[in-house]
Amino acid sequence: MKECNSGAIHSVETFGTVDGPGIRYVVFFQGCPFRCLFCHNPDTWTPQGGTQMTVDELLAGYQKNISFYKKGGITASGGEPLMQLDFLTTLFKKAKEAGIHTCLDTSAATYSEARREDFETLLQYTDLVLLDFKHSDREEHKKLTGMYNDAPLAFAKLLDEKKIPMVVRHVLVPEITDTPEQLRNLGRLMKQFKNVVGLEVLPFHQMGTVKYKNLGIPYPLEGVNALTKEDGKRAKEMILKAYKEA
Repeated sequence: MKECNSGAIHSVETFGTVDGPGIRYVVFFQGCPFRCLFCHNPDTWTPQGGTQMTVDELLAGYQKNISFYKKGGITASGGEPLMQLDFLTTLFKKAKEAGIHTCLDTSAATYSEARREDFETLLQYTDLVLLDFKHSDREEHKKLTGMYNDAPLAFAKLLDEKKIPMVVRHVLVPEITDTPEQLRNLGRLMKQFKNVVGLEVLPFHQMGTVKYKNLGIPYPLEGVNALTKEDGKRAKEMILKAYKEA
């Protein structure tokens, strides 16, 4: 891995409360190879977008409100942060040198064994990973995202080997990921990883629709009903039941 001090950033959220423990400084990286049917941030897809920012600029932004982050830290989200692996690693390395808790929110779409050592270097400076499990079935995963789930599962295995705590995130989409069979299979899939410390089920919503219209892109799930917190709660219970029984 080579040090990289500048990268493409989509946006920054200074007081994030849903992307890791505590109040967090959330850095949304530009670029993502997945094309999830339910994606609500299509403006993050292209790697050519965003604003070039340096590690020092991002850490300076963190320092401005450091008193609020005592029980939080920095979260790298996206887009897909792993598309800019060297920049992400440099950011996390300098964050850890400053005593900052680091959290990675990823779908791991770009993980590859060819760069395993570089990913291992990143994990030296990573305290927590929020890993998106899009679908438990390989073929259905490709229909949903455009890619198989081989890379995410391989990355999850690496996290397990390195004993990096992992919170599983799963978006609940009507008739795609909310079927009992899919939810039970996800619970069984999670069971193979000993580093799972949490599960977050995120009900599908339509809040990203306007972005598609602004970009002139057809929204694949237009007209699909949004789900409720209760739907998410029931799905989470089903996943955890299968997890415990596996």
